Amino acid sequence: MDNIIEKLDKRVALAHLGGGEVRIEKQHSKKKLTARERIEYLLDENSFEEMGVLVTHRTTEFGMEDQQFYGDGVVTGYGTINGRLVYVFAQDFTVFGGALSETHAEKICKVMDLAVKVGAPIIGLNDSGGARIQDGVKSLGGYADIFHRNVLASGVIPQLSAIMGPCAGGAVYSPAITDFTLMVEETSYMFVTGPNVVKTVTNEVVTAEELGGASTHSTKSGVTHVTSPNDILCLDDVKKLLSYLPQNNKEKTKMLPFIIKDELREEIKDIIPESSTVPYDMHEVIDGIIDKDSFFEIHKDFAKNIIVGFARIAGRSIGIVANQPMFLAGCLDVDSSVKGARFTRFCDSFNIPLLVLVDVPGFLPGTDQEWNGIITNGAKLLYALSEATVPKVTVITRKAYGGAYDVMNSKHIGADFNFAWPTAEIAVMGAKGAAEIIFSKEIAAAENPEEKWKEKEEEYAHKFADPYRAARRGFIDEVIYPKNTRRKLIKAFQMLEGKVVDRPKRKHGNIPL
Repeated sequence: MDNIIEKLDKRVALAHLGGGEVRIEKQHSKKKLTARERIEYLLDENSFEEMGVLVTHRTTEFGMEDQQFYGDGVVTGYGTINGRLVYVFAQDFTVFGGALSETHAEKICKVMDLAVKVGAPIIGLNDSGGARIQDGVKSLGGYADIFHRNVLASGVIPQLSAIMGPCAGGAVYSPAITDFTLMVEETSYMFVTGPNVVKTVTNEVVTAEELGGASTHSTKSGVTHVTSPNDILCLDDVKKLLSYLPQNNKEKTKMLPFIIKDELREEIKDIIPESSTVPYDMHEVIDGIIDKDSFFEIHKDFAKNIIVGFARIAGRSIGIVANQPMFLAGCLDVDSSVKGARFTRFCDSFNIPLLVLVDVPGFLPGTDQEWNGIITNGAKLLYALSEATVPKVTVITRKAYGGAYDVMNSKHIGADFNFAWPTAEIAVMGAKGAAEIIFSKEIAAAENPEEKWKEKEEEYAHKFADPYRAARRGFIDEVIYPKNTRRKLIKAFQMLEGKVVDRPKRKHGNIPL
């Protein structure tokens, strides 16, 4: 019996060594943790239960029969994070560069299937050179098996992808389908075709970092949602993000203990400038109404004219979508519309209430926007907020002009509560432009057109640039004092806790993708 146990011990020890000590040291020299070290840090102590530890590949061509490593380049299993069950896979770069083979893919598919059956989040720690060439079409089939499961799991369980090394070629499409992608700065990158191929095809000379690094994807493409300076902080972000999410689409995020007091925030009243043309930071409004230090921003460096992220109000997890006057005056454009729509749909999929903060002068004008599809892309945000059945509350802090007023969770597209501050301006357009159109003849005929234009601008502003006309129509439920905002939101979300919406039966809608 001792000999039998000894054989097992040796195999398990070899599996834990991955590609061996030399390759492990090489991984560390790049300031990267190994697959097992990442799992050990991510999960609660001693909670990890590994699956498929003794799996090996089946390839016999190209001398592969002589290169066998237990686990075949990926560590899979389940464990807990702060007591919550999660499934996890971590690609091991020390084994064939983390390249995906048929058996490697099968291991990942097995934990994905279990995650869906049980109803628990799946977390992928990606660090792979791509498909294992020696496996041929079998590796491509393995990727497709994973992609298919990503799609079937979408909206059923949260799917998080941490890119902690290379992720190239077909490998990028699994993270792209998951709910959130996190990247490590300077050590991770994602691209469909690498720098060498780009140079051959287009003559462009570009580095891997420039082409698909964390900075590129967090600022230019919007592919990644969160970036971190190193592996440890990336894994911390995974844990933090998970804390705002439920286990699956049938549950709600667990509320944190919170004792409600008067909840007045006097300092909020000083945030909005006297002049409607002066910008302010919407983050100050967010900080003034949420639980202290609870905001976790998503896509913070991409499409900065809109803010999205998770926060807590009286211990309840909520999603926030907010215009940002500090960038493009808070206008909606192609990127911000897509950013807001995707976040909205995630929250709706997983029963996370939505708070929409509005200060929007309209859609960004220009040929660039029109030619890049602001019509269909702007419609994505409209569609997402109209479609969402979770509790939805809107606060208009200042401007709400034109079609953007409708799109930003207006009463007309299904918002449950719409509040406005006294500083709110709800109109078809700004007073200056409206006066120019409505009173064009009077202005042209006046002895002093500039003076007449200013007079008519003030007249229009007096009649329309406030929230009271909309309140009289019931489009605004209440004009509130800014200091009362947090208290109003706490009560509104409490009241909406049991909200149920019945929609016509259909396979799915046809969002303008």
